[in-house]
Parts: sequence; C-alpha cells; structure tokens
Amino acid sequence: MSTLENEVTFRKQAEVSQSLEAQFDSSSTDFILITDHRTSKSKSLEQLQASKQDESSASCCSRYVRSIFRKKTLKKRLPILTWLPRYNTRDCIGDLLAGFTVGLTVIPQGLAYSGVVGLPPEYGLYGSFMGCFVYVLLGTCKDSTIGSTAVASLMTFQFAQGSWQRSVLLTFLTGIIEIFMAIFKLGCLVEFVSGPVSAGFTSAVALIVSTSQMRSMLGVKSDGDSFLETWISMFKDIENIRVADTCLGFGCLFLLLAMRSLGRIAIGPKDESRRNGFQKVFNQVIKFLATSRNATIVIIFTLITMHLDDKGTNPFRLTGHIPKGMPTPSLPPFSIEAQSGNATAGIPPVPGQNFLEMVQSLGYGLLIVPIMALLETMSVCKAFAKGKQIDITQEMIACGVGNIATSVFSGYRCNGGLARSAVNNASGCRTNMSNLYIGIIVVLALNFLTEYFAFIPKAVLAAIIISAVIFQVQYQVVTPMWRSKLPGILAFVTCLVLPLEIGIMVAIGVNLLFILYYAARPKVTLEQLETQQGIRFVKITPDRCLIFPSVEFVRNMVLKSGSKSTLPVVIDCTYIYAADFTAAKVISSMVDDFRLRRQKIIFFNLKPSVVSIFEGLNTRLVLCYNTHALNQELRPEEDLSRSVDSLERVEAGPGTSECVSMASTLSLAKS
Repeated sequence: MSTLENEVTFRKQAEVSQSLEAQFDSSSTDFILITDHRTSKSKSLEQLQASKQDESSASCCSRYVRSIFRKKTLKKRLPILTWLPRYNTRDCIGDLLAGFTVGLTVIPQGLAYSGVVGLPPEYGLYGSFMGCFVYVLLGTCKDSTIGSTAVASLMTFQFAQGSWQRSVLLTFLTGIIEIFMAIFKLGCLVEFVSGPVSAGFTSAVALIVSTSQMRSMLGVKSDGDSFLETWISMFKDIENIRVADTCLGFGCLFLLLAMRSLGRIAIGPKDESRRNGFQKVFNQVIKFLATSRNATIVIIFTLITMHLDDKGTNPFRLTGHIPKGMPTPSLPPFSIEAQSGNATAGIPPVPGQNFLEMVQSLGYGLLIVPIMALLETMSVCKAFAKGKQIDITQEMIACGVGNIATSVFSGYRCNGGLARSAVNNASGCRTNMSNLYIGIIVVLALNFLTEYFAFIPKAVLAAIIISAVIFQVQYQVVTPMWRSKLPGILAFVTCLVLPLEIGIMVAIGVNLLFILYYAARPKVTLEQLETQQGIRFVKITPDRCLIFPSVEFVRNMVLKSGSKSTLPVVIDCTYIYAADFTAAKVISSMVDDFRLRRQKIIFFNLKPSVVSIFEGLNTRLVLCYNTHALNQELRPEEDLSRSVDSLERVEAGPGTSECVSMASTLSLAKS
C-alpha cells in the first residue's frame, strides 16, 4: 500500500486537471514504504540497517536443505507419488490405448529423424524409450511424450556433425547442464528468448528439416550447412533424380495429409450421446486411422516393398539392416578412436579426438541445445496446461535425467514434442503412464521387428517427417512478424541463410539488444502542478528502475526540465524499485547541480532499499513519503538547506523538534 494521505489537494496547472493525490495514487502501489518519518538521520539509518539484517538473517542454503526432506517437496520432485495412489482401471485402459497409438507414431518417426541427425536408423529408436520411462516418474504434464523431435534432431546434427559418439556425448552433457539449471532455478533463461524469435527459429527449422528430407524423396545428393546451400547442391545433382522414389515420396506425403484431414470427419449427430452403435464405431475407426497414419503408411508400403524385393523388382531405396535387440548400457564415449577410411566404399577417415577436443567441437551447442529444448518442452506443457501452473524446474529435471538415461543406451537428444503429444492427448491419455506403454512398444519393436524395418523405403520415412514438420511453420506468427517484429524476422532469415547455430545466436543477440535499449530509455512523464496555496512545481515520473544504461538519460531529462524554470522539482519515485551504484553516483551529482543553483529537488516515495545505496556517497537527499510532508517542503524558504540544518538542531537539542516533525522529511548525510 502507498502511504500517501488525502490531506492536501493540489490543482493541475495546464492541461491536467487532476489533484496531486490522484496523480500519485495512479502510480504503482506495490511497495510498502516508510510511514514513520523520523527526525533523526541516525535513527533512519538504523531502521534501514535493521531491515537488511532481517533479510539476511536466514541462510538461503539452510532453508533449501531443510525443504528437500519435506513430504511436500518429495511429492513435488516425484510427481508419480501424487497421481499413482489414485490410479484405477479406467486410467489404465485410457493410457494403454494412447500409448499404443503414440507408439505406432514414435517408431517410424524415430527411424526417420535419425536420418536428420546423420546417424543409422537404430539410433532414433535408441533415443525413444528411456526418456519415456523417466518421464513417468518425474514428468508433470500427462500429455507430454519424450522422444526425438525435428528441432532436437537438427540441432544435434549441427553440433555433432553426424558422429554418433559426439551425438551421445552431447545428450549426456546437456542432460547434466539441464539438471544444474534446475538446481540453480535458471528456467528464467528461456524468458530471454522472445516469442517472435522462438517462432522464427521453429519455422526455419521446419523448412530446413523438410529440405534435408527432399534428397531422400528425390534420390539426389546434397550437402551444405544452410538452407540455401542444401537446395543449391540438390539442383546441381538434379539429373540423378530417382523417379520411383520421387513418386513414392510425394504420393505418401499426399496420403498422410489426406489421412490427417480424415480425422475431422464424423458421421451422425453432433451430440455423441445421440449416435447409434455403428456411427460410434465408424468414427472411432476413422479417428484411429488418422492418428496412426504414420504406422499405417509404413506397414502398407513395407509389405509392398517386401513383395517386390522377393521378386527382385524393387525400385526403391530401402532403410537397410538394423541391429536386433537393445543396445548394451554403457557410459557415453568420452573419446573417439581414429579410423582409416575406405575410398572404394566411400567411407571417409575419422580423426581421433579426446574428451576436451570433443567438448570443444560441440562448442556453445552445450548451452543452446538445452535452452531450445526447454523452449520446445515448455510449449508442449503450455499447450495442455489448461490453466494449471507449470513447474519449469521439474520439467528441466525430468528432461535432464531422461537425456542422461538415454545416453547410457546410446540414444541422442530427446525432449517433448508438440505433434506427438497432440496425438497422445487426442488418443485419450489420462496420466503419465502412457509414456510407459510408449517405451515398452519401442523396446518390443527393437527386439522383434527390426528385420522388417530394413524394407521400409527411405522416401516413406522422408514423407513422414515432412508431413509432421510442415505444420510447425507458424504462419499465423510469421505473417505479422514481417510487419512489426524485427527479432522474429531476423531469426527466421538468419537461420535459413546462415548455419543454424549462428542464426539463432544472432537472433538472440539482437533480441537482447532490444531489451537493453528499452531498459536504457525509460519513459519519463513531465507535468507542471500547483498546490492549493498556489505553489507551482514540476513533477517528473520515471516508469522503471534506475540502472547504469538509463540513469544518464533520466538525469538529462531532469536537468533539462529544471533548467527551464526555477520551480521546485519533485521526482515521483514510486516506480523506482531498484538502482545500482552507478545510478546513485549520477543522482548524487544531479542533486549537487540543483543545490548549486539553489533550486529544490525532492524525491517522493523513494523506496528505503534504494535510499540505502546512497549511504556511502555523502549525499543529502530530501525525501517525502506523503502529500502533507511534500506540501510543507514546497513552501518558500530562504535557505535551501533548512531541512539538513533542522536535523542537526534536532540532534543538538529537543527544542526545535516540532518544526522538523511537521515537515516530515529526511535528509541523509554521511559525515
């Protein structure tokens, strides 16, 4: 609450006709300010010192350690303890159906996304089950599913450059970094990546991933580190296009998009309770075909390819051999052994690297990958939160532990995916247990179906990826970005033209520059008011805290307005909730400038924590915390330093204390 008292009414002189109380009451009232206006500066300083001691009396570390062993904290960090005791048969059936449906989606997507990373197909499956198992225990969003995504796959390729050792090590290290981010509550870092930048980045990734899959659909060779370079290299090899793969890829793409639209079809009355048995069964079958379209297309064309291969007339490029069974659990590789290449087979040599060289090659991907993965995971949680609070810290813990567990089984980066989670939600999942069934289906596929995966055409997998990522191009955000959101445009364009890691760094850097610019240019309101007694003064209201980029701007505004007249200047500090030492030095010099030309400057409603910053600068501030005190201080005086002199007389003897208590001001000085 503000401490302003409705004792004195001021009249606005020019265009504003509101009272001073109305002007000040319209300001923020978020702070509890001093109401005990003491006359002794030593007592006021003691009051400020006591408030500091109260704040630091309890150790942050001790409070954190005590909170770890509370039952409430245990349930918060192990969310399964909250919903598992209430788990029933109905939940089990809903989760089983959803897990089976999503599992049929995850398997072909995992096989396809491994091609984006530049790894053999089995690595996409290796990274699709341990994250699900961990999320059952630690996850907070029942609809979120953990696995390979377009963003995670492309960023892994950008930093690991197709090396499975670096891909697995990146997964392990970024998982550890996410856990440390959770411990130190650094989830706020994602707030520095604005919505336009995130939308531009995601849209660019969708186009880049689609481009990378076009070579599988066309059967041509391509290379390059950016969107443009990839297209240029594909056009150079266009004479080697494979007609069969191209027709199959675009045909599957058309079927996938058609089956996606099929899910919107429903027969019978809109009210489901009025539909008969046939209508209900028909609608459920159509819905199942729409949600399991990826698996349906893969199964159909795998059977066709197997038949053609038996006859020796297969015209398509196939996925190839996939090792059967689970990978052996082991620590991620901390070094790469040098291997000689085979020029005849087209295998390039692999240079050896130790751990430090591997980390150096990953570079700032160790920071960018966790932040962008957290953004993607949080977008999933927000989409299905339904008004509930999202625990960013717990999601970082779940994602971090999930990636560490995935790296133990030679998988690459995994996190929440919006498209896959939407299928989980549409399939009727009820708890996180659906992730358990998804992981089980992937494990069963690795143990019993890998011999059939070898016959999946690469063009079919490419069509699955393109049909999934093309809807991640956020048209509704990209269109207005061209008109108003420069950081979003920059993220979209730079990620397409430049290598992805450079593009996102440039976009985030420009976005931070925008934030710094707005921090350095606060809005300052200038008004000329007068009291009922006809005393005129200038009111200046900065709209935010004073830090070193902005204080010179505010100082120039105050000096400029003060130099135009000899009226007292009142700075409304209601919005100034923080200041740094640089700001304090500049304000101190500004106060000295006003004192030299014998013009009053009064600070109204200045927070005590901000006042304490001036303690070491030998600065005398005239502070007021209510309109009565301000009215008294604005009265004409012969001596500008009356308040300071009065304070010294108060300390010398009690005879003049009445005069100072009426003024209700505080002058802060260090002798």
